[in-house]
Amino acid sequence: MKKRSIDFKKYSSIKIGPTLEVWIIEREDEDRKEFFIIGGANNLLISDNPPPLAMLSKKYSYIEHKDNKLFIGAATPGGVVHSFCKRYNIGGFEFLKSLPGTIGGMVKMNAGLKEYEIFNNLLAIKTKRGYIPKSEIDFGYRYTDIKDTVFEAVFEIKDTFSKDRVEMFQNLRKNQPKDPSAGSCFKNPKGDYAGRLIEAVGLRGFRVGGAAFSEKHANFLVNINNATFKDAFDLIRLAQKRVYENFGIKLEREIKVL
Repeated sequence: MKKRSIDFKKYSSIKIGPTLEVWIIEREDEDRKEFFIIGGANNLLISDNPPPLAMLSKKYSYIEHKDNKLFIGAATPGGVVHSFCKRYNIGGFEFLKSLPGTIGGMVKMNAGLKEYEIFNNLLAIKTKRGYIPKSEIDFGYRYTDIKDTVFEAVFEIKDTFSKDRVEMFQNLRKNQPKDPSAGSCFKNPKGDYAGRLIEAVGLRGFRVGGAAFSEKHANFLVNINNATFKDAFDLIRLAQKRVYENFGIKLEREIKVL
């Protein structure tokens, strides 16, 4: 297997992390339990001592359209899928324009916006064990029980492309900060919003070192001035502590901390 040196301070969306050697997976049988697959590193906060990291080679970035299905390689960026679907008038994937990341990572966390989730059109995934139908996967809001690396996802085509949905998703994203971040920091608790809870305990705009909860949207942990892993992690723990003390709610991270 090949390796690639990656500076996560440049590569990750939150611009935090050391320079590390990352394994490049070019075949399904190269998958290992000890690897954490980084994808586009869009929802990751990486310390100086993470588990062994790996990423899929560009071999797994592709889209095939056949039999009213899309077969999409897990390394394919969501934006590429959106452009493909727009070109061929395929609906149900408009929200991907507003979400960073690759299809494998999106499937593994059931990424989405509001009720529009990647699992809505999913038929099956491909791992080193072969194709696994959606019916055999436990999934929910920003959750799946997928443990193995996803190499491909198969989707059903149900709808035609909607410009109105694209506009709706873009409007939903207007309140998001432009500063480097890893997306939503916490999952929304049932019947509530993580951003509201963070603001209610006085942490909107609160800063530790170079990291802060955004003034624009409190559930976005942003890097405003060369933040370190410790800055960001201390803020995460502070928010969890204050919200639990004040509301008895345990905020669950949406950001993956390595």
